[in-house]
Amino acid sequence: MRILVIDTATQALSVALLDDGAPLGHFHEIVGRGHAEALLPAIAALPDGGRADAIAVDVGPGSFTGVRIGIAAARALALAWNIPLHGYGALAMIAARAAAGDHKDETLAVTITGGHGELFWQAFSTDGLAPLGPPASTPIAELAKQLTQPTLYGTGAEALVTARGHGTAVSLYPDAADYPLVAGLPPLPPSPLYCRGADARPMAERAAS
Repeated sequence: MRILVIDTATQALSVALLDDGAPLGHFHEIVGRGHAEALLPAIAALPDGGRADAIAVDVGPGSFTGVRIGIAAARALALAWNIPLHGYGALAMIAARAAAGDHKDETLAVTITGGHGELFWQAFSTDGLAPLGPPASTPIAELAKQLTQPTLYGTGAEALVTARGHGTAVSLYPDAADYPLVAGLPPLPPSPLYCRGADARPMAERAAS
């Protein structure tokens, strides 16, 4: 079974075409905010234009814009190709990759850069597959006091270690090629997982506040 994996939840643009878990094609690059321009060409460059039997897309949390771009593209392709679509979590993907490496802590703490001085984060079991609580968005200074794991993973790990003044940061981005690590987890709806309110509010709501 071929699966097209789309991941634009962070500064990385990552797509992969997998056949029974084996990569047929893969693109992974730190593009910052260039997802909108680069995503469809990256998919088109995959074998058979990325055509698959199903699509998996990162639903966040992460960049509001990046998450929306990835889900919109995934929905459009799933509709055009008449194939199933489901989501997976950015934090879970990073946790699974961290656990597959040289991880020795009793629990995993994963962070992703958020906005307004906050980090998205979640704790996982040592195998990286069982969340120990829901994902959340917390100010860096507050989270620095809250997380005690000596090693922190993810795109926000370095900022958090700096705020704590101790520990080890392992910078990891979600990589579409790692999808087999989380393929056995319950699928998520293909809808954005923001973990906090949107930065922009409707004009009527702003006027009422």
